[in-house]
Amino acid sequence: MKNIFFIFCCFAALGLYAQTPFQKYGKLQLKGTQLCSSKQVPIQLKGMSTHGLQWHGWGSFLGEKNLDVLAYQWQADILRIAMYYDEGGYKTNPKKFTKMLDQVVEETHKRGMYSIIDWHILKPGDPWNRIDEAKKFFAYMSKKHSSKGTVLYEICNEPNGKGVDWPRIKSYAEQIIPIIRKNDPDGIILIGTPAWASLGISEGKVATDIISNGLNQKNSHNVMFSFHFYAASHKDLYRKEFKKFLGKIPLFITEWGSQEASGEGRNDWQSVMEWHKILNEYKISWCNWNYSSGHRSSAVWKSNVSINGPFDDSQLKESGLKVKELIRAK
Repeated sequence: MKNIFFIFCCFAALGLYAQTPFQKYGKLQLKGTQLCSSKQVPIQLKGMSTHGLQWHGWGSFLGEKNLDVLAYQWQADILRIAMYYDEGGYKTNPKKFTKMLDQVVEETHKRGMYSIIDWHILKPGDPWNRIDEAKKFFAYMSKKHSSKGTVLYEICNEPNGKGVDWPRIKSYAEQIIPIIRKNDPDGIILIGTPAWASLGISEGKVATDIISNGLNQKNSHNVMFSFHFYAASHKDLYRKEFKKFLGKIPLFITEWGSQEASGEGRNDWQSVMEWHKILNEYKISWCNWNYSSGHRSSAVWKSNVSINGPFDDSQLKESGLKVKELIRAK
């Protein structure tokens, strides 16, 4: 019995002191189009995106208990923090939301996970409409958090709308990237692609000019491009067009869901598996939408789960159970 107890304690200790993602990978970098560890080893980060902080932020849903679950039980590598500007978000109270975002970044860092600071533009979809605010926001965030080594910057979530093509997004990025680089010379920067981060596919205008008319060398260092998909809506055509960009530009799936593009409706697990075959083969990192207890099927926790939990599997929706499994499949 003593030997069994000793072995149990050893395993418990190993679990307690398991390496965090940041301890394993260190400061992230690009090697060609591949996201790599500090030792230039190709990696694939897997994690979650929050819902909008104005609805499910720190103290309303996010808290120490469910971040512990995400970090230690789910073994997530990364948390994307969705800071909506409009829709009741940042612009209503910049001081409040700056403080909240700082806290979520700090709590994520304490648990050894990476975080994406997501400037979540959606309505309006032209990032130039919020250029002055974005400059101030990323100047502050990059200065505040660059020393951590765990922070990535998503400078425009889902550019969309008439005239919001790659040249317009590129010109915006050329304004924001140098501001971040003053404080964080090597942090990973993510740029949303045309038509709701679909590489233009959702508007039938595949944005291959991202390849032919890319950022100049000065602005392209450690810069990746965001792609979003919702498996029940985005199937073979999207996968076919997406493959044209593989190996051509650095890609990061900063948002995906198993449902329809609205974040609602049925889960299409067959389509999810087809997507993840590609992501796993090419070691493309991803965040699932979303880590909350919202009413939509894309929220992984049941709608009656509060900040106090409980946070066991019985409280997960179908999407939550499956996404947890995908994250833990290292």
